[in-house]
Amino acid sequence: MSADAHANHGHAAHGHDDHAHGHDDGRDHGSYKSYLTGFILSVILTVIPFWLVMTGAIENKNWTIAIIVAFAVVQIVVHMIYFLHMNTTSDGGWTMMAFIFTLIVVVIALAGSLWVMYHLNVNMMPVHDMRNMP
Repeated sequence: MSADAHANHGHAAHGHDDHAHGHDDGRDHGSYKSYLTGFILSVILTVIPFWLVMTGAIENKNWTIAIIVAFAVVQIVVHMIYFLHMNTTSDGGWTMMAFIFTLIVVVIALAGSLWVMYHLNVNMMPVHDMRNMP
């Protein structure tokens, strides 16, 4: 046996081949560049809405809220792509199914919460003027 063959045999014998660490399972585990890109995008998508609110750059509060919600949605997508490595091909489509289920649960929770808060606000007992009480 040659020295190279012996060295390669010893390398594989101790479980140090390319597949031993579980990183070749068909999934995207990200790279330093992708994590850095995700981080930079996340910082930008946080700083812009913060600046909008702190400076009052947009006078209409409804537009400000709409823009902040849009930035939040984009940031959720950035986190899912760059940090959670979600795509349509991972795990035979199960990742996308989990995302759709999570999205449905979040929409139901948000819509239900807004509905309850709206109706609590509308249907609260009117506050009586305490000065005219006997």
